[in-house]
Amino acid sequence: MAKKLLFAFIFASCVSTSLAQNDYAKLDSLFTLLESNNKFMGSVAISQGGKVLYSKSVGVTNLYNKQRATNATKYRIGSISKMFTAAMIFKAVEDKKLSLDQTIDTYFPSIPNSKKITISNLLNHRSGIYNITNSGDYWNYYTQPKTEAEMVAIIAKFKSDFEPNSKSDYSNSNYILLSYILEKVYKKPYGQILTEKITTPLGLKNTYMGNRITLGKNECYSFTYTEEWVAEKETDASIPLGAGAVVSNPTDLTLFIESLFAGKIISKTSLAQMTEIKEGYGMGVFQVPFDNRKGFGHTGGIDGFSSALCYFPDSNVSVALTSNGNNYDNNQIMIALLSTYYALPFEMPSFKTIALTEEALDKYLGNFASEELAMTIKVTRKADKLFAQATGQGEFPLEATKTDTFEFLAAGIKIKFDLPNNQMTLVQAGKSYIFRKV
Repeated sequence: MAKKLLFAFIFASCVSTSLAQNDYAKLDSLFTLLESNNKFMGSVAISQGGKVLYSKSVGVTNLYNKQRATNATKYRIGSISKMFTAAMIFKAVEDKKLSLDQTIDTYFPSIPNSKKITISNLLNHRSGIYNITNSGDYWNYYTQPKTEAEMVAIIAKFKSDFEPNSKSDYSNSNYILLSYILEKVYKKPYGQILTEKITTPLGLKNTYMGNRITLGKNECYSFTYTEEWVAEKETDASIPLGAGAVVSNPTDLTLFIESLFAGKIISKTSLAQMTEIKEGYGMGVFQVPFDNRKGFGHTGGIDGFSSALCYFPDSNVSVALTSNGNNYDNNQIMIALLSTYYALPFEMPSFKTIALTEEALDKYLGNFASEELAMTIKVTRKADKLFAQATGQGEFPLEATKTDTFEFLAAGIKIKFDLPNNQMTLVQAGKSYIFRKV
């Protein structure tokens, strides 16, 4: 449910050749470094077979009394909520209340193509339903409560992006509608279904449907960083529901995903359907690469909160991250956590930057286009800092690490300019893209 960055980030990937011991002290040093440089606030956990091997919390829950985060702190988990929603849909199928191939016109006749769109299409983002968080108007109402009728009307006013089941494209609207379907078939609010079907049976004491943030319940506010940490506005939970409004923490999340893959929530047959990847999408899950392994999981973002969760069946290990303030790339943190578990090396970050004159920065200004990504990035300057803005997206600051190299750590973006050839190379998630000046 987050505002878009330049690209959707890949959860964790790493290539390593040498082995080391599980260095949890190094992880402690990493989080000390991140916190002291205003790069990360949040909690993490590594678990294997239900046993927590490592947990850490840094940062504060609010800006007023600077109360420290602990392992009991709870966070909004954004789109990881979709894993819970998908699991509950499969529970409803197993309870004979739904079928994956039934169309949604019975529930939402006003949705374009509702007679062609199946519940399966909603689950794996093949519905063609427009993603309402892509609309500029979304940011005018996201903090206000909405009824089902209001939300369905908002979703229904947009034309379909493509013919149902012809391709895949991520849409939060799919899981908002799935939340309403659950409420209709069980005749209960989403939060109550979540409690009855998942959290109570599994003993997840820190996981529930969110409401207004309450510090007295060990919840926390979220923040973004400019020159200092600034409190974010709250999305009203009635809008995302099971697409992004669940509250949890890392230890609950690792127990949830390990229980899911152990067959404690849905059957192995249902799990196989849920984890079948088609054009990059499963049903409430994505495939997660790390080293030579393949896991499953999801990421999330809402307001200033961000999260990541993954599970690797071959090792029965899960890793979770929940954050209420991020000025760094969660991918790199997940790589560090997984590398530590698998006894692989990882590099500690360096936050050294250099100051360049306005005259030196002006050499890099202009529009740069990539044929590979069909995207243009505009590079501008404000005082003594460069900013970049991709087509249709918000601008982001660039910190100089060398005279020709700049980084945006929050999204793991590195840009290296090649002035003689009038081009720049953008690196993100281990992939490089050439942009030529136009």
